[in-house]
Amino acid sequence: MNTRAFRADVLLFITAAIWGLAFVAQRVGMEHVGPLTFNGIRFALGALALVPLTMTMERRRAPGAAVADRKRMAVGGISLGLALFVGASLQQIGLAGPQLAEFGLEASTAGKAGFITGLYVVLVPIFGLLLAQRPGWGTWVGAGLAVIGMYLLSVTADLSISFGDMLVLVGAFFWAGHVLLVGKLSPGLDGVDAIKLSTIQFAACAILSLIGAVATEEITVSGVIGAGPAILYGGLMSVGVAYTLQVVAQRDAQPAHAAIILSLESVFAAVGGWLMLGEVLTTRGMVGCALMLGGMVLSQLKP
Repeated sequence: MNTRAFRADVLLFITAAIWGLAFVAQRVGMEHVGPLTFNGIRFALGALALVPLTMTMERRRAPGAAVADRKRMAVGGISLGLALFVGASLQQIGLAGPQLAEFGLEASTAGKAGFITGLYVVLVPIFGLLLAQRPGWGTWVGAGLAVIGMYLLSVTADLSISFGDMLVLVGAFFWAGHVLLVGKLSPGLDGVDAIKLSTIQFAACAILSLIGAVATEEITVSGVIGAGPAILYGGLMSVGVAYTLQVVAQRDAQPAHAAIILSLESVFAAVGGWLMLGEVLTTRGMVGCALMLGGMVLSQLKP
């Protein structure tokens, strides 16, 4: 086996684990702060975490290397930040158990949110139809399996779905749009400028989240301190460390391998929710998760 490819797969596996367990941190953080406060601080930390990496890569940049247009970087980064803000906000509000309970609404669980968010893997090639792309049969079969799995996982016998699950589902569409936007903006960027673009989008998302938090949520020092470990994990590990690992790994990983391994994020979310939060899936829910994961993998094997 190619040593570099094997190392890349291992790093991607670690990345998926970090991202999956982040759903647990997001759920725990809601016990202390509001969803927009959590995201605002989390993405601010994520942006700051990428600054040292950007500076290091900038110093190693070859003399005379092409530099991306600043206006394109700014407009692109802000556009990505807006899409990220909507997707992340819907996901985080969907996980906000105490806040939704005040209105008599049911939140999503870490495990459910991980699988529902993972639907963006299937949605991306379908949305590609709008860009004159032609998805293969695997995409359509995968989408069918994912829809059936989503039904079994989240829709109850009386054909109702929790408010939190619905928000996370709508958020998955914005995650898919975010991926397509990245695909449109990233061609022609080298590693340094790609990370700069990510730093800008994280900063934009943080600013928008904090503006929303100040306008709609009560922010207290004790609350932020209480959510501190969850925020640090979500910001430094999920954004800073995991993103860096992904950048390093995808230099040597096969695209199909990378997509499939990263889709395991949803599995880690479910396992983390079970081990750390005591979340339990019914047999029906587990079958739904298996079908959704199968749909995600199939959509990448035969895109």
